[in-house]
Amino acid sequence: MENGEAKSPQTEEETVAIAAAAAAASAAPETGAPDDEPKAQSQTTGPNPEGSEPTAPPLPPPSPPLAGPAEYPRPRLVFHTQLAHGSPTGRISGFTNVKELYAKIAEVFNISASEILFCTLNSHKVDMQKLLGGQIGLEDFIFAHVRGETKEVEVTKTEDALGLTITDNGAGYAFIKRIKEGSTIDQLKTVCVGDHIEAINDQSIVGCRHYEVAKMLKEQPRGVPFTLRLVEPKKAFGES
Repeated sequence: MENGEAKSPQTEEETVAIAAAAAAASAAPETGAPDDEPKAQSQTTGPNPEGSEPTAPPLPPPSPPLAGPAEYPRPRLVFHTQLAHGSPTGRISGFTNVKELYAKIAEVFNISASEILFCTLNSHKVDMQKLLGGQIGLEDFIFAHVRGETKEVEVTKTEDALGLTITDNGAGYAFIKRIKEGSTIDQLKTVCVGDHIEAINDQSIVGCRHYEVAKMLKEQPRGVPFTLRLVEPKKAFGES
């Protein structure tokens, strides 16, 4: 049994012999009785010579494959997007991951994909509750937050934890998601939610995941100042 069809126990040599006999029979000229006499039907009545094979009837043509259900192209999903600090509305489609999404947004607004820090859904504000996650709904509006001003902040740990919650955008940028009230970082008013952590003590951390950055910060000794280089999201005109 092969591919759902039964096969007769026929060897390769028998198959070749039958095919050769069929070809010879079809090629032989017809030498029957005159036109006014009925032609005798060609039929073998005597025993077959030793070693010969009976002529096999022609095989029927293979059946055409069964037609399956009609295939229709998948609808192209189109999403609307803007730059969070202000821009016309663009339309994007054809992305399957964050890096492809950033590339599509960058193409629409003629910017570099590396300028995009993160995206929020349905809000242009730096709202971590609206942060783009693993799924986007058809009605969701995508706002891209791009690089703004760079700033350097000197930090001295007074306790083991700085009071930061860090996440990353899946494309190489780690940023601050939450700041604990009353913590060391909370007392530095220049550090804000949404700031991208670009370097620690001039060591670039671009490309690091959020847990790697958290580990580096945790390893900073207490009482010893260190420097954070931060990039804040670009603000809209007049926004503080």
